[in-house]
Amino acid sequence: MSDTPVDTSKRTWLIASGCAGAVGGVAVAVPFVSSFQPSERAKAAGAAVEVDISALKPGEKLTVEWRGKPVWIMKRTPEQVESLAKTESQLADPKSERKTYPIPEYANNQHRSIKPELFVGVGICTHLGCSPGDKFQAGPQPSLPDDWQGGFLCACHGSTFDLAGRVFKNKPAPDNLEVPPHMYLSDTRLLIGEDKKA
Repeated sequence: MSDTPVDTSKRTWLIASGCAGAVGGVAVAVPFVSSFQPSERAKAAGAAVEVDISALKPGEKLTVEWRGKPVWIMKRTPEQVESLAKTESQLADPKSERKTYPIPEYANNQHRSIKPELFVGVGICTHLGCSPGDKFQAGPQPSLPDDWQGGFLCACHGSTFDLAGRVFKNKPAPDNLEVPPHMYLSDTRLLIGEDKKA
């Protein structure tokens, strides 16, 4: 062991310059790491959007943006899921056979979704691009039929959609609402814009 006295001023400068170097390294690393995240431009162009649906309760709807469009995520109650069978005879395209907005294979069913209770759909009317409003309450209401089971009403021109986004007959909207590609990452995480794991 050396008996050389420690120069405290040199030690202070060494510690200070080491700390400054560490802070500078972090300052350089943060923008570099964040550059791996999709930019707002990439998101608008179609980058997938991950959504936490853990707080969504039955009967509630959450809206997120994907490709500049509103995407609805609705957790239907058991009664709302059952109502989908009651509306089929009144719908223009109950089996989603029209191909203007091709439906993903996993959503080609009565509830138009992967899980019966969770509906994922683009909230843009297929008539002129308005955004329909929520009319989840069943029963007679202004601008709706007396046997209304719940769904969506586009107040601009009167198009109505059931709780699976299927358009009713004799309405201005020519097609059902679009179902975007999507997949579940877990019971509480949904990925909109992708439906295949890499």
